[in-house]
Amino acid sequence: MSGVETYLDEHFSEALEDLKAFCRIPSVSTDPAYAEGIAKAAAFVADRLTRAGFTNVEQLATGGHPAVFGEIISDPKLPTFLVYGHYDVQPPDPFDKWKTPPFEPGERDGRLYARGVSDDKGPLLIPILVAEAYMRAEGRLPVNLKVLIEGEEESGSPHFEGTLQTYRDRLGCDLVISADGAMWRPDRPSMTVASRGLVAFEVTVTGASKDLHSGRHGGSAPNPISALSKLIASLHGEDGRVAVEGYLDGTSPPDARIIAAIEAANFDADAYYREIGSPKPDAIATGRELLIRQWLEPTLEFNGISGGYQGKGTKTVIPTEASVKITCRLIAGQKPDHIVDVVTRHLKARLPAGFALDIHRHGPGSEAFFIDPDLPALKVAEEVLAELLGQPPLRVAMGATIPIGASFRKHLGTEAFFFSFSTSDEDYHAPNEFFRLANFRIGLTAWAKLLRQLARAT
Repeated sequence: MSGVETYLDEHFSEALEDLKAFCRIPSVSTDPAYAEGIAKAAAFVADRLTRAGFTNVEQLATGGHPAVFGEIISDPKLPTFLVYGHYDVQPPDPFDKWKTPPFEPGERDGRLYARGVSDDKGPLLIPILVAEAYMRAEGRLPVNLKVLIEGEEESGSPHFEGTLQTYRDRLGCDLVISADGAMWRPDRPSMTVASRGLVAFEVTVTGASKDLHSGRHGGSAPNPISALSKLIASLHGEDGRVAVEGYLDGTSPPDARIIAAIEAANFDADAYYREIGSPKPDAIATGRELLIRQWLEPTLEFNGISGGYQGKGTKTVIPTEASVKITCRLIAGQKPDHIVDVVTRHLKARLPAGFALDIHRHGPGSEAFFIDPDLPALKVAEEVLAELLGQPPLRVAMGATIPIGASFRKHLGTEAFFFSFSTSDEDYHAPNEFFRLANFRIGLTAWAKLLRQLARAT
């Protein structure tokens, strides 16, 4: 065990307390009511970087929530790596589904439960702690390290590309390593080499100019809930796939290497549906079919629907409007603007007479991302995981969206890869999100080895 690894082991309890303190900060980026939490989280990250030995630590103005920057330049001749992560979290709702308060971390059965602990506060804290261990144990890092921690990832990163462009010179590096992301399964090491893109919007159908008495006007007045229900039902076919003309424009057949990884995984679809507490649909018979849909096909999902009275009991009204929140996960070749256009055209063509339709976009969206399969650093990372976890990692795709890969390539001219120790079953975005403490420990050791081996390989 190296001196750095010994330091990390001896100070693990302190690292865990740091993580708990971080998770107590309610840094929800999508809701203005949490603005104070956002400010506190950015300040926490800046302070933790400073204590770890980073210099030029600064909260960067972005036009939205601040990003936090810091760097340790050991020797200008050494390779420079930029670590990415995010300090913002998803809303904790519904509160009543949490076994312990979402912003009061609780330990149970080797897990730490809190909103944001897996996505992304635990994983992003790891490289900061590792950098501190190097500085305390050896007085320097084996590479130059910069960090960029944003505060808007969970709200679509609306200012991220502008931030990269504005601070391009300060962020210059040889490679980006993302602490955000997740391993596919807790029982099998994996490297994520692709992720889907994302575009989000809200559809509102309006009928009369005001709420109407359903007895007085029922049967004659337009009901937006009924119209919206028919419209959104038309967006999918019987097999659950998107049924919008032009939705697949620009796409290509899936990468054969990812298909091979799916087949090698021998994924158990029945076990998956048991785990999520759902009957298995007829359209998905095998694990192969399930993973192809999750990783390699686009989606259109309804994330929330509203209209009319939502309180207890009844209120006999025909509402003036009804709306649905939609997110579309995109595959390579799909453009966010085009997706919104074809969905809008589809809905307008089917809108019944007597109603108005409004589409409200949430952010610019992001395209899908694929890592260069021959990236040398990817091989180094795989070797580290194989050494620590006892088997070579599987190269997998991600159904979720981490838009940073394409953005770094576009604005900094560098590649990025994911090195995270969350796993996909840790209920991030849902109640009772957790992070395995064993993964916290493994992640610390892995990042320590990764930085040293990257220094030797470059």
